[in-house]
Amino acid sequence: MCASFSRMKRSTAPDSPALFDLADTGPDFSFELEARKKGLWPVAGTDEAGRGPLAGPVVAAAVILDPDNIPDGLDDSKKLTKLKRERLFLQIMETSIVSVASSGPGLIDTMNILRASLDAMRRAVLGLETSPALVLADGRDKPPGITCEAKAVIKGDSRSLSIAAASIIAKVTRDRMMERAGVVHSSYGFEGHAGYGTPAHLRAIESHGPCPLHRMSFRPLKQE
Repeated sequence: MCASFSRMKRSTAPDSPALFDLADTGPDFSFELEARKKGLWPVAGTDEAGRGPLAGPVVAAAVILDPDNIPDGLDDSKKLTKLKRERLFLQIMETSIVSVASSGPGLIDTMNILRASLDAMRRAVLGLETSPALVLADGRDKPPGITCEAKAVIKGDSRSLSIAAASIIAKVTRDRMMERAGVVHSSYGFEGHAGYGTPAHLRAIESHGPCPLHRMSFRPLKQE
């Protein structure tokens, strides 16, 4: 198995054992190419956005990249500016096979955020128009209920180009959903904080109470 890490030697005293650091060089296509060598093709990456907010859905995306037409600059969506995410979003949609699914606040409150996130990832994978032979999932858990092999990749959005692409699709899609939510529920400022627990958002909850988009199983909304 290959990963997008290189070993860099650290200067040490002569009588000390050599020490090495793993330097993050950004995502690459090595997981995918290694899978293809084993006959596992195509490969899909999947990731989610929105596990931490107090309101709104968690959104998952699954992406199968065209190995001959991979957009330049793919990376963990959190490391990119909004302008760059938007540009890459369009390029991914034009060149790749993409599927998106979400779990809303009700499902999150019923299932818990981890299970709701994995369920959204499952549905995103199953929604791909081409079935993958392998799914690379960001994080420590594999989405249950998919019909092919799957591998959990810790910090996958910084290691796999397919997962990085999925992180961008999920992030941009969710941000757009929360911008629309800000129009419908104008008292909360969702278009600015995307449902995260910012001071302004907490003040709005205190003033207006929760709305249907709030996750009532999350503190401080959760009733003890």
